[in-house]
Amino acid sequence: MPNEATEPNGPDVLDAAGATDVSDVLDGLDEFCARALADHSCASLSLAVVARDEVVLARAYGHADVAARRPATPETVYGLASVTKAVTATAVCLAADEGLLDLDAPIPGDYPWTAPTPRQLLRHRGGFPAFYNFHYDAGPLPIDIARYRTLVREPGTGFEYSNLGYAELGRVLESATGRSEGDYLRERIFAPLGLDTFGYGPAYTGSAPVAERYSAGGEAYPTCFSDHPAAGAGWASAADVALFARTATRLLRPATAAAMHDAVPIGEHLGYGFGRVVSHGPGPVVRSHGGGMGGIAAMMIDLPEREISVAVLANSTRKAARDAVVLRLMGILAPGFPHEHLVPVTDQGRPMTLAPGEWAGEVNTPQGGVTLRISVLADRQVEIRLAGGAPVTVPAGASEQWDLCASAPLQLPTDDARVNSPHLALALRAGPERLEGRAVAYKNGDLEGRLGAYLVHPCVLRAV
Repeated sequence: MPNEATEPNGPDVLDAAGATDVSDVLDGLDEFCARALADHSCASLSLAVVARDEVVLARAYGHADVAARRPATPETVYGLASVTKAVTATAVCLAADEGLLDLDAPIPGDYPWTAPTPRQLLRHRGGFPAFYNFHYDAGPLPIDIARYRTLVREPGTGFEYSNLGYAELGRVLESATGRSEGDYLRERIFAPLGLDTFGYGPAYTGSAPVAERYSAGGEAYPTCFSDHPAAGAGWASAADVALFARTATRLLRPATAAAMHDAVPIGEHLGYGFGRVVSHGPGPVVRSHGGGMGGIAAMMIDLPEREISVAVLANSTRKAARDAVVLRLMGILAPGFPHEHLVPVTDQGRPMTLAPGEWAGEVNTPQGGVTLRISVLADRQVEIRLAGGAPVTVPAGASEQWDLCASAPLQLPTDDARVNSPHLALALRAGPERLEGRAVAYKNGDLEGRLGAYLVHPCVLRAV
């Protein structure tokens, strides 16, 4: 049973919006959600459904604070992680409508190619790589984002999901408006839309109750800091997230709102617009964004043709409980909901086909070159030797973008990687007598504790 329930406003509300009777959503919902928490070791979750502008259903289950046995309620605020990107994107578009910035003007900076534009960054096509630098102690961050603020491809030539790109958008927004992003969001988005629980920053500072965050192993997280708050530092209740999904574009000019949903394809049935994943092809149009980081699993969904939106928020790194509840709700509200919205796949895997051989070169890090040697073996295995250390043999694959993909428990010997990134992932493309791509220092999940940083380094190897 839910800890506290907001009663639906009547069985006709969803039906009037072209979907289904709200009783269909409620039937067995409490038992299903309680079982999902138990099955997936999730402390709590909160969900909300909005039809037109009205919250027609809100439920919460489990404990917002396990140690204190404090139950989650529909008013409980959760971290949003990357759902924040939808909020940042709306703010950038609003500033453009106000004449404070140009979505197609190159952003300031020194780049190896042309400078990216806000429009490209909003779509994750600005040329920046993946990155995060989560940290859990007060004081200066031990890993400086500036050391990784570099382009890895010509802006506009390909999709790569990047917190670095949204960090740049945050800086552009603050420079253009003369306000901190948090203040601009509160004054120009949250207050006009009446979203009282929304917050922005490393910790929630509002008056609503807040859900503590837990690792996959049940460890409570302290405050999390990063250099990219515009990509993931939002907070809100499920009801306010669903209301934001339904109403935010009303703040924008019609042409800007249309541009926000003009999504460049990232897969067979999905595209990415401005801070939103957008479906195309069969089934109802779905606009969504998920979020996940230490102690957070969030999902925001809008069904524009049916005037319905949904939010599901959980306070666990594991996304399984969130996903189970999302799929149940959408199976009723939007049959044909594309499951790939939960984890959009932008680079399909394939078997590695490189011939056996030896390759040697360097990983280019902020502290200088680190030697790397790879032996491609039979049976799709590779032997990796980093910085002259002992070799490690691991399976290897490939993808549409890369000819060799492998991951090994190898520590890149740099100060940044030693903070909390003990694994090495390789993504290399074959060229004439060379393999070229990237070596990534990261932590393989957080079952052992807190997530670390995700640090991308250029890498070039030559045949030997």
